[in-house]
Amino acid sequence: MTEETFAQALERRILLFDGAMGTEIQKHQPKPEDFPDNKDGFNDGLSQTRPEWIKTIHRKYLEAGSDCIETNTFGSNKIKLDEYGFGDRTIELNQKNAELARSVCDEFSDKQRFVIGSMGPTGYLPSSNDADLGQISLDEIREAFELQAEGLILGSADALLIETSQDILEVKLAIEASHNAIEKTGKEITLIGNVTLDQYGKMLLGTNVQSAYTTISEMGIDIFGLNCSTGPIEMEPSIQWLNDQKHKPLLIIPNAGMPENEGGQAVYKMTPEKMAKAMDSFLSEYPQINVIGGCCGTNPEHIKALRKVIDSQKKD
Repeated sequence: MTEETFAQALERRILLFDGAMGTEIQKHQPKPEDFPDNKDGFNDGLSQTRPEWIKTIHRKYLEAGSDCIETNTFGSNKIKLDEYGFGDRTIELNQKNAELARSVCDEFSDKQRFVIGSMGPTGYLPSSNDADLGQISLDEIREAFELQAEGLILGSADALLIETSQDILEVKLAIEASHNAIEKTGKEITLIGNVTLDQYGKMLLGTNVQSAYTTISEMGIDIFGLNCSTGPIEMEPSIQWLNDQKHKPLLIIPNAGMPENEGGQAVYKMTPEKMAKAMDSFLSEYPQINVIGGCCGTNPEHIKALRKVIDSQKKD
């Protein structure tokens, strides 16, 4: 197997990310005692108390054909970890999560596999005037992401993925924080800036894709991406506009369709075959797309179907 960096692989071929983590965790039917200090719902903490669960999830996605797996750190910025009483261990827990993902990648010798450091939102909306969600200092948000990014880099992640972002100001702060962590650690790493758009092509606070792209595309990110909120069909107008810019490589990670409410639970019903058909069309029509994968509701079967799509295409 020839060693290559994530950046080199990105130049050579279309890369496949994994699918949902939370959906797969629920299949293990976790109980409060499974979580650190019985902190029910602390999914990221399961990497410490139930590492084999997380390894199994990573392994299934790699077996399905993923080139890249995301760390189980979606909620591991310091602000989110503070909610569970683990904020003072932000660097350590992110590092261990990245190392765990790396250990599973190292089980596969057929081709290079990559670890993507997942950095989800803080739960705050710093652009908002909301009495609760808007009342936090920008420095606190920036520090929360910087500590997380530092841990992921020290754990040998190949890229940092700022994902599922609803507030463009928070995205900017996360990018700034990531650059600070890169400078502090002295390690080069690919930086991916994602935003999450609704079915009308806007972020939660009204920022459209054009404004979001213009705001962050010159902040030193290597890839611009869309993930979560909708299925692939609803993303297409935004993808078309982004592709026309012919500027940054694009990452497209949709849900398995639009969520449907069943008994108070969000359910995603797009089959692997339907998702594969949509993504096959995207890869044919929009050559700026360099990375695809799945978000909420997707599982190893969806990833297996996307693997077949990529293998049937030739990247120019």
